[in-house]
Amino acid sequence: MSRVITFVTGNKNKLREVKAILEKSGDTAWTLESRELDVPEVQGNTQQVALAKCRAAAKQLNGPCLTEDTALCFQALQGLPGPYIKDFLQKLGLDGLNTLLAGFDDKRAEAVCTFAYCEGPESEPIVFEGRTPGRIVPPRGPTHFGWDPVFEVEGRGKTFAEMDGAEKNEVSHRYKALAKVQAYLQST
Repeated sequence: MSRVITFVTGNKNKLREVKAILEKSGDTAWTLESRELDVPEVQGNTQQVALAKCRAAAKQLNGPCLTEDTALCFQALQGLPGPYIKDFLQKLGLDGLNTLLAGFDDKRAEAVCTFAYCEGPESEPIVFEGRTPGRIVPPRGPTHFGWDPVFEVEGRGKTFAEMDGAEKNEVSHRYKALAKVQAYLQST
């Protein structure tokens, strides 16, 4: 019988990507269900944010859970907006993200996904991180998923938004982090 793990998210696009990645792997040792919870968003680096979110979720659920946090780190801005990308995007929009880098020649960025897994409220969460290098470009492609239209993956010549789901899931920061989660869960 497979373990049931609650993935804490209210983001339908994120949930769709995670399920697509997991289904492709054929892993049946555990089953993912999703639930939206009100967990605090602490200020800190990606790992601090992920750990705090996962601890709070495990306490509320009183069982195993998986949380995810995404960051977009601009090299020219020493890693900003980082884990605050959602707020930056809401306030500035896609064009505003480009404007942040207008005075810089360096448009390099890194997409970072941090999953945290916790067995329950008495356990310490474990962090898994995936990174995808790229650069910030003027928006290209559909605008239905966050900052995907402005992040061009290194060596691909396409933004995440210009890729179909299968192509994105082969190179994304989320895929890389989730592969580490799967490896851990298969070993326990």
